[in-house]
Amino acid sequence: MSGDSAGAAPEQKPAQVGSGHGGTEPKVGASATAPGGWDVPWAESPAAGASTPGRAELELAFATAMRRTGSLMQLMGQAAADRIGINATDLNCLNILSFSGHMTAGELARATGLTTASITGVIDRLEEAGYVSRERDPHDRRRVVVTLSLDQAMRNVASVFLPVMRDWRELATRYTDDELRLIVDFYARVEQVFRNHLVRLRPEDRAG
Repeated sequence: MSGDSAGAAPEQKPAQVGSGHGGTEPKVGASATAPGGWDVPWAESPAAGASTPGRAELELAFATAMRRTGSLMQLMGQAAADRIGINATDLNCLNILSFSGHMTAGELARATGLTTASITGVIDRLEEAGYVSRERDPHDRRRVVVTLSLDQAMRNVASVFLPVMRDWRELATRYTDDELRLIVDFYARVEQVFRNHLVRLRPEDRAG
């Protein structure tokens, strides 16, 4: 969520946390939200209730970084989907499916927060494009398993993301093993936060 709205104040550069380069520290209070764009239209600053001014500054910088990264990830997903020739929702479902290679429609719906009708449409489009196939579960003929068509996905999807993956690998070399473990743990916790809020934001009926 970008947080921009009609009439919002122009976005300012986020404050440098602990930069020590002569910049003035942001004031704590209502004006402290301005550097991250949290004054409009947010009801509460992410630094509300911080114990010290330094902690408030760090919490604001953290929330702003999360917000910017989330926005860029959405833009990246849309740009990649445009390049591949499918919509962003379908690409996201294809990405989730790629972790295991096969899921039932219900499992994919729960993983994405999409409704029964929506996930059926996604699978229909991906199957028509050659990215997935539907197969009966050999252990339960009532269940339909959606299976990734690996060759098609590698040819048309993985190739688009290969430069990004290379840059991520290069970025990882800058951190120690312990630092990477901390980062991995952090992203696992972020993932759970997102999963919790998918349930909150999309309480409609899911596929079974």
